[in-house]
Amino acid sequence: MMVDNSHSFTIVDKFKAYFELLKFRLSFLVSFSCGFGYILGANGTIDWVHFVVICTGGFLVSGASVTINQIIEKDLDILMTRTQNRPLPTNRISPNEAAIFAFIVGAIGITILYSYTNILTTLLSILSMVLYSFVYTPLKRVGPIAVFVGAIPGALPPLLGWTAATGHISIEALIIFGIQFIWQFPHFWAIAWVADEDYKKAGFKLLPSGGKKDLNTAIQIMIYTLFLIPVGLLPAKFGITGLDSAIVVTVCGVLFLSQTFALMRTGTRKSALRIMFGSFLYLPIVQIAYLLDKV
Repeated sequence: MMVDNSHSFTIVDKFKAYFELLKFRLSFLVSFSCGFGYILGANGTIDWVHFVVICTGGFLVSGASVTINQIIEKDLDILMTRTQNRPLPTNRISPNEAAIFAFIVGAIGITILYSYTNILTTLLSILSMVLYSFVYTPLKRVGPIAVFVGAIPGALPPLLGWTAATGHISIEALIIFGIQFIWQFPHFWAIAWVADEDYKKAGFKLLPSGGKKDLNTAIQIMIYTLFLIPVGLLPAKFGITGLDSAIVVTVCGVLFLSQTFALMRTGTRKSALRIMFGSFLYLPIVQIAYLLDKV
């Protein structure tokens, strides 16, 4: 629903619109994952100033990335029910204002990371922003390769936290990256299944197997969810965490996997919705379990 351009917005309206651009919940999850990676990498010697810095930097870089995404997809967001009330489609913020905002927020985030962490973390954060904003975003209309590309910046936050704490990428860092990377596939595809009608209006092609909501797609969702179980045990195997979190991760993985069988059996939107919500629960529960095991 378009808003009349002649409407005069108050300062509070503008502030709310800019806040919406940041997609707070998504950016907060990015921030949380950065903090998670930092605590695991710090190995008991946590510098709380650095911890706050990596969380803040991660949040701001994410906010800039999703703002750029919304600028690029402004005309597509108008077409979809789930996005037509965002700040840009409703003209509460102009593309120029959004671009300036994205530049300022991104520059502050990158400057903070460069000043208080290290060059590796800074470069990874820039890579994440570029991949998400300028590669993943346009690829969404090309095909499901977008999900693979989008999974890389989606899985980088814990790696950013780890490199901020250690200054290097190790096998342990790649493991926590790998868990979040694989998790992206059932997460993305469940959302694409649920939002399929809306996505088609914008020409988004994110579902695998020819973009159909069929058994082949459901099987692929199941396979990636199945992989989460052994991959989730690698932190215990490599001594990053212990047995307690391994038990929690296994239980969560089995419960998450069980939801995919319902989708394979029924192929309904309701089953896909359960996987989507299951994915939202799985990642923070597993990361918290790892942290509690570490602390």
